[in-house]
Amino acid sequence: MTISLDRTETIETDGTEMAEPTEQRNELSLDELFGQLERMPTPEGYKVEIVEGTIYMAPQRGTHWETILDIVEHLRTRYPKKRVLSDVRIDFPGHLNGFASDVVALAENATKNDKGRPRYQDIEFVAEVISESTGKNDYGPKKTAYALAEVPVYLIADPYTGRCRVFTHPQDGDYKLDLTIAYGEPIDLTDTVVGLTLATDEFPTD
Repeated sequence: MTISLDRTETIETDGTEMAEPTEQRNELSLDELFGQLERMPTPEGYKVEIVEGTIYMAPQRGTHWETILDIVEHLRTRYPKKRVLSDVRIDFPGHLNGFASDVVALAENATKNDKGRPRYQDIEFVAEVISESTGKNDYGPKKTAYALAEVPVYLIADPYTGRCRVFTHPQDGDYKLDLTIAYGEPIDLTDTVVGLTLATDEFPTD
């Protein structure tokens, strides 16, 4: 489908996942882009975020949501409700990165920025559940942005392969440690700032 953003933007989508960038979009700030998105008819049940200046719209599937809930339930054994977020806009380092991460856990002393939004500097843990058409973002530019933001733990859950990737020790825009764990095996984060073990035996697959 085609979605117009007033007089300056036109987003071409395939009806499911993503939009192509335009030259004019690079002249707009993240706030301007999100402001225009708020004025357009976003399909119900879609997640919207901006990755390196490109607007992506991904449908929230049942498998996706079940995995998010499972991760949140584990985090809630250590993190109070107000410190666990899902699909909340947070701006990250890099060019026009406004993500709505699937799961975020914030530090105890977390504060908001001057616009009332969470700060990436306060993130202790972030998780993304792969969507088929946007998985390249989770493994590519979003991973780079999280590393630049020095997010201590980044988890990718992939229901298509039945595996998780756990990235830790961010440095110089990359993660120094990368661990692959099959669904069904525990993810031991007790030696990280998260300080707990995540069970994956109930993560659904596609």
